[in-house]
Amino acid sequence: MSRAKKNPNGAGTIRRRPGGRWEGRYSNGFDKDGKQIQKSIYGATQQEVRQKLAKVVTEIDDGTYIEPSKMKLSEWLDLWLKEYCGDKKYSTVKNYRASVKTHIKPQLGSIPLGKLTKTDIQQFYNRLLKPPDGSQGISPKTIKNTHGVLSKAMSVAVVNGFIRSNPCVGTILPRVEKHEVEPLTDDQVALLLQMAEEDEEYGILLKVILLTGVRKAEAMGITWDCVDFRRGVIRINKQLQKRPKRDGGVVFASSKNGKGRVLKPAPYVMELMKKRYEQQIRQKEDASVAWQGWQTEAEHRTALAFTTLFGTPLQPQTVYNHFKKIAVEIGAPNAKVHDLRHTYAVLSLQNGDDVKTVQGNLGHATAAFTLDVYGHVSDAMKAASANRMEEYVRQIPGI
Repeated sequence: MSRAKKNPNGAGTIRRRPGGRWEGRYSNGFDKDGKQIQKSIYGATQQEVRQKLAKVVTEIDDGTYIEPSKMKLSEWLDLWLKEYCGDKKYSTVKNYRASVKTHIKPQLGSIPLGKLTKTDIQQFYNRLLKPPDGSQGISPKTIKNTHGVLSKAMSVAVVNGFIRSNPCVGTILPRVEKHEVEPLTDDQVALLLQMAEEDEEYGILLKVILLTGVRKAEAMGITWDCVDFRRGVIRINKQLQKRPKRDGGVVFASSKNGKGRVLKPAPYVMELMKKRYEQQIRQKEDASVAWQGWQTEAEHRTALAFTTLFGTPLQPQTVYNHFKKIAVEIGAPNAKVHDLRHTYAVLSLQNGDDVKTVQGNLGHATAAFTLDVYGHVSDAMKAASANRMEEYVRQIPGI
């Protein structure tokens, strides 16, 4: 008796199932025993299945076919976070994990990676914005960030051959309304500087942030070897981060964009740093045996410039809480420490600094980003611009 002839690789058949749905079957290679590997695809109509089957068979013949992965999205996300995010900063991965745990896994985690569609993802974003139960949705900015995380993970899945294309591509995100920064007013700046004079623990730190535009974590990470009193410059090349003890506790991390910068601040700022240097020596003497910071002058040269009264690193939350109390007293209860950075940027532009200089001082990657954030210019800048144009026009004869 002759043996039945095997179907050529990729050949397919279509049949109607008892329940009314249509099934297309195709072969994709052979197993270790030489038997054909049969796969199925399904659809509501014969035409739908025929189109799907034709596409699969063509891809098999072209050698471009990728078997849909049965791995669940939640499993892939865990693998991606563990094995493919090693080039990312600690804080970045922390944010990725939070987005995966809080938003992506609860709604999409159970879907097999190979069956996740654009429609699934679009409906996911829509539900985040407007939950079906009528509760408060999350902001468009958070949805955009969540999309960024999911899209990165799916792009890596494509590279690894788990899926053919990234289903996040082509989805529509809610519009993110741009909020203009709200710097402190001149009166609030004056009050803040006056209050800082009486604040031994945090006064100089807050002044330095306000008058240089450095980020809070960057200011907290300044060490004395980065302060050159002779040249009048401060090198910003790291930031201080607080992590769980299992991840190192309080540690140094690279600056936000991975690049350092050298600041040439106002002489007043350098005087503040000299004052802080001497203040820290007095604090060590006052603390006596309770001092936990540097012990020798050699250690002092590379020690943190801003510490507690006992020489330990400052805690970000403590600095934040302290500033919030001051913010209330100066009439800016909603202000955050980061608003001091915004205030510096606006003051710099108001006082005639060009955008490229402000960009460099702030540590932005591009001047275009600086313009995007601060391009709204203040009323004072608009008025000054109008006055300059008025003066120019009046100097033209016959006008």
